[in-house]
Amino acid sequence: MIMSRDTLWKAFTLMVSAKSMTEVYEENFKLVSKYVHATSRGHEAVQIALGLSLKSFDFVYPYYRDDAMLLAMGLSPYELMLQLLAKKDDPFSGGRTYYSHPSLNRIDFPKIPHQSSATGMQAIPATGAALGLRYKDLHGLTEPGQSPVVVCSLGDASITEGEVAEAFFMASLKKLPIIYLVQDNEWDISAHASEFRGNNDASQFIKGFPNIELLQIDGTDFSESYAAINYAMDTARSKRTPFLIHAKVPLLNHHTSGVRKEWYRDDLEQSSQRDPFPKLIQKLLSEGFQQEEIDELIVDTKDFIKQELLRGLQAIDPTPSDLYLYDFAATSVIEESGNRAPIENPPKVMVDCALFGIKELMTKHKECLLYGQDVGKRLGGVFREAATLAEEFGDERVFNTPIQEAFIVGSTAGMSAVGLKPIVEVQFADYIWPGLNQLFTEVSRSCYLTNGKWPVSMILRVPIGAYGSGGPYHSSSVESILTNIRGIKIAYPSNGADLKGLIKAAYYDPNPVVIFEHKGLYWSKVAGTENAKTIEPAEDYILPFGKANIVQQAQENHIKEGKSVGIITYGMGVHWALTASADFKDQVTILDLRTLYPLDDKAMQDLVISHGKVAIITEEPINNSFAQALSGKLQSLYFKHLDAPIMNIGSKNLPAIPLNQTLEKEMLPSITDIQNMLKDLIKY
Repeated sequence: MIMSRDTLWKAFTLMVSAKSMTEVYEENFKLVSKYVHATSRGHEAVQIALGLSLKSFDFVYPYYRDDAMLLAMGLSPYELMLQLLAKKDDPFSGGRTYYSHPSLNRIDFPKIPHQSSATGMQAIPATGAALGLRYKDLHGLTEPGQSPVVVCSLGDASITEGEVAEAFFMASLKKLPIIYLVQDNEWDISAHASEFRGNNDASQFIKGFPNIELLQIDGTDFSESYAAINYAMDTARSKRTPFLIHAKVPLLNHHTSGVRKEWYRDDLEQSSQRDPFPKLIQKLLSEGFQQEEIDELIVDTKDFIKQELLRGLQAIDPTPSDLYLYDFAATSVIEESGNRAPIENPPKVMVDCALFGIKELMTKHKECLLYGQDVGKRLGGVFREAATLAEEFGDERVFNTPIQEAFIVGSTAGMSAVGLKPIVEVQFADYIWPGLNQLFTEVSRSCYLTNGKWPVSMILRVPIGAYGSGGPYHSSSVESILTNIRGIKIAYPSNGADLKGLIKAAYYDPNPVVIFEHKGLYWSKVAGTENAKTIEPAEDYILPFGKANIVQQAQENHIKEGKSVGIITYGMGVHWALTASADFKDQVTILDLRTLYPLDDKAMQDLVISHGKVAIITEEPINNSFAQALSGKLQSLYFKHLDAPIMNIGSKNLPAIPLNQTLEKEMLPSITDIQNMLKDLIKY
């Protein structure tokens, strides 16, 4: 590839800026080391080559030492310094996250969705974005004249992460338009490549993924890097295929400002021989540039960077009130609407209400797609919760994934970033654990850490609960774990109408939503769950989050006499409460939360104040649970209104639900236990 003089000079200008920033940061170490940061020193050539190759409609996921890449994309040194110093006007996060952890959604810039600091975790959201671009290509949703590519930047040590392998697997399987740039400096933090990977570097590892084309380059040579990256970009744009570019580079500065090179490095002199800076100067001289103009640029740039740092230090800090912004994007769904119970509709089981709700959404919105384990055409979900959808909408809109819970969950961040609305499923709540890293680190934090630029609009369906002797790996309740993840909304409906209405609300909500669907309620086959079967709501029915429902009301005279109990519950607990309270029906009010976040605080307040005696029923073991936390909250807020301590009923505090039917029954809350609790509370 013929390199123009203008491109060479622009690359050098950017490299001088990146190098000067590193030097100025070191000269002012005590000022800038308040917050941890890393720089691109030694990696500049390949990063600049990549940054100059991107188009405004591309998506890029940098990693934490890619400041030279950001400069090449058009960010100014001052903007990067605002993040370095965690200032209010930091364009990425408003002072919330580390240097070179960018997020950008400007019209005239490549798009940078959120990525965390966790090593390699950006690979899954990035690959999800590429999967989304492929979907848009296939369904005519790509803007005319555009052919976007996703770029994911990684350090070589990150390839030892299992989640990176999941990303590579999907990119190879689906032949996605993504370029993985692996910058290999042979160091983890203080661990050398010989310790953590041996001879299995990125070039060796990627051979296990046959559809990903490998390019090996000297990442210190700008011309070689620029030619290879442009070839990969052009090919990925035209043929929509994946690449891995393995660039060998030296690490010439600290791993981070908190882990200084002199503490552990014994190869600094050797590494300095591969510095891309003098290499590019020699290239410029060979192309006829003069040493004087090179020297002048170096001096002037260094002075400019010094002044920009002083300007950054003087910039305003965030105010305490800024802390509370952007935890969620605003939703338009705030009121119940539509026809909940059309007289012409027959009652339907819960699983069908959900199925038909999703079918309606997919019919109306081409941006909606569904994927997960076994949801495709052959099975339609292990609970038939996706039955017929692939037949109706095709294998590209409803498809099976490999057994990759991390990818299923984390890919939604990339899907959402490119403008799609994914509905995904983890087959059992017990299988959600591999996906929690992505849910917590990438999905839940995206809105908050990008100042609201990149909320993740997704629905994660999770079949949950003990049903039919599912045993220890198919029966767990996990709501206490997920309610501790801030930045997600959580539904746990008890009947089909609520489930369909909440699915609709979740779809039109720009935030990530988890919907727990109790397996024992799907078909109302379990004794006492007949009320889970409801008239199917109309297509226009929407049930907003944070609206609890009174499913049974105690008589007013019992309430006034202090002979009533209020029960707070959700999911299967609603049906246990209805069964157990049959002999106390006039004395028991049952509040179905319907959503665990947000909670209906007003409804709970009214219940506690009116009854003075309250119980919380859950399927989880009680110790350190969501239910126990909720009871503590209510007791602290409304202690003076209580006539008795808030009681909690849940499963036994044991590690797992056994397979044997007798043991399972013993593990779960019993109707007798709930009845005895009601008797005790009424007596208070």
